[in-house]
Amino acid sequence: MIGANLPDIDVLSYFGGPLADLEWRRGWTHGVLALVILPVLLAGVLLLVAKIRIGSWRSVPPAVKPRQLLLLSSVAVLSHPLLDTLNTYGVRWLMPFSGRWFYGDVLFIVDPWLWLILGGGLAWTWIRRMREKGQATAPVSWALGLALAYIAAMAISSLVARRLVAREIRARYGGAVLATMAGPLPLTPVSRNFVVEQENHYRVGAFHWLRRPHVTEVVSYPRRSPAEHPAYSSADSILAFRRFMGWARFPTLSLEQTGPGEYLVHVVDLRYARAPGTGFGALTIPVRFPIYGSME
Repeated sequence: MIGANLPDIDVLSYFGGPLADLEWRRGWTHGVLALVILPVLLAGVLLLVAKIRIGSWRSVPPAVKPRQLLLLSSVAVLSHPLLDTLNTYGVRWLMPFSGRWFYGDVLFIVDPWLWLILGGGLAWTWIRRMREKGQATAPVSWALGLALAYIAAMAISSLVARRLVAREIRARYGGAVLATMAGPLPLTPVSRNFVVEQENHYRVGAFHWLRRPHVTEVVSYPRRSPAEHPAYSSADSILAFRRFMGWARFPTLSLEQTGPGEYLVHVVDLRYARAPGTGFGALTIPVRFPIYGSME
C-alpha cells in the first residue's frame, strides 16, 4: 500500500507557488529514474524497521525475505504510474530525461465501475472468510480478473473511438487530423468527450457508440500562436503561464482588452474546460504594457 502511493510524494509541489503542481506532478516521482530508486528506498526502510523491531542490526526476521520485499516494492511502485497513465491527465514516464507526456485516455480518473468491481471483490472475500472461518481468496482474484477485463475493454473502446472520431471529423470538415483524444466519462462507458487537433482549429464534441453518426455537439476553437499579439509574449514571461502551457495538452488562447494597454490572456485546456474562468483547466493572466493599438 505504501509503495502504490509513494510516487505521489510530489504532492509537496503544491507548496511551490502558483501552479507548481502542474509543473511537477506526475513527473520526477513517476518517471523511469524514480521507478528504480523508490523501490530500493522502500525496501531498505522496511528492512530497517524489521531490524529495529527485533533489536538486531545483523539479521532480519526469518519471515522477511529481502529479495521478495524488493520485488513487491517494485511491483507496488510501478502500479501507480501504470494506473495514472490510464486517464487523460497523463504521466511523464521518461522524466528526468524527457518531459514528454503519455496519455491513455482509457478510464475516468475516479472510475466508479472499477471501484465497484474491486470493492465488491474485497467485500465478498471478507464475507466468505467470516462465514467459512478460512482464508478465502477466490472472490478477490475474480474481481481482479474482471477489473483487468474491464480496463482492456475500455482501452479498445478508446482506441477505436479515436479512429472513428478522426474519420468523421475529416469527412465533415476536411483537413488533416494531428491528434485526437477520446476521453472517458465517469458513469457512461458508451460515451466519451473528444478533442481533435487540426492545423488551425480544435474540434470538441461528444462521441456515442450507440448513435450514427457517432460524433455530435461539435464546437470549434482556434489554435493561436503567442506571436500573434504582444500580450501573449508578455504572458509568456509569467511563471504561472509557462507552467500551465507546459502541462496543457490542447490549449486554446483568447485575448480580452480591458483598457489602454491592458489585457487579459485567457488559456483553456480543452481536456477539462471549455471557456475562461471555469475552474480547473482554465487560466487567466492579466498583462499590461505601453499602448500597442487595437487588438486586431
